[in-house]
Amino acid sequence: MLFISFFISMGLLTEIAVRAINIISPKPCAMCGCRLAIGEDVICSSCDIDLPRTHYSQKPYDNEMAKIFWGRIPIEKAAALFFYRAHSLSSRIIYSMKYLNHPEVGELMGRMAAEEFARHGFFNSVDAIVPIPLAKKRLRERGYNQSLEIARGINEITGLPIINNAVNRKNFKGSQTQKDRWQRNENVEDEFILKNAFVLRGKHILIVDDVVTTGATVTACATAMRKCGEIKFSVMSLGLTK
Repeated sequence: MLFISFFISMGLLTEIAVRAINIISPKPCAMCGCRLAIGEDVICSSCDIDLPRTHYSQKPYDNEMAKIFWGRIPIEKAAALFFYRAHSLSSRIIYSMKYLNHPEVGELMGRMAAEEFARHGFFNSVDAIVPIPLAKKRLRERGYNQSLEIARGINEITGLPIINNAVNRKNFKGSQTQKDRWQRNENVEDEFILKNAFVLRGKHILIVDDVVTTGATVTACATAMRKCGEIKFSVMSLGLTK
């Protein structure tokens, strides 16, 4: 009984400590920057309501995001949490995660998205998660892979294993941000290389990225993975450029 009481008290102390830290040094909302209240992890309740959700997880087989990949890869389902628009309030989520050294935003948003998507059975039949890899140079510069951070959040909710050694990215040729559709395709063409076919063969893989615009990066990564043989894909991202 004393043993159980000890861990209960430790858990209570941990919760109290976390609350105390949040009071002394409160976390800001990843969208508006305002102080998060107790129980808010990454964005505040007001921004959560205003987040421009796609609701594509409710219709994952036939939506505008899924159509991006039709005829390009063997796509099953596709969904993004919200519509992405540069310089909008919600774009600060992506900016904070990628450029302001806040990998925890990716993990927390991954958890948030996974909780919502799971209610609609989005992860049913998926076998594993493959986050879009970064080139070694880009990984050294940033210090982390934002897509892997998102995948970790998804893993926490779904329990789906993360496969992070099946495909590598050769080189970083520059950001996709300012490129048009054709330049994006050229920028990532033959950019990915299959390293471990065995762990992918015969599986339904969920490819995870931060933002999908033309689908060029996801398609290039999936094309490399298809060399393993029989495989099918679903795609999940935080943002979808509209």
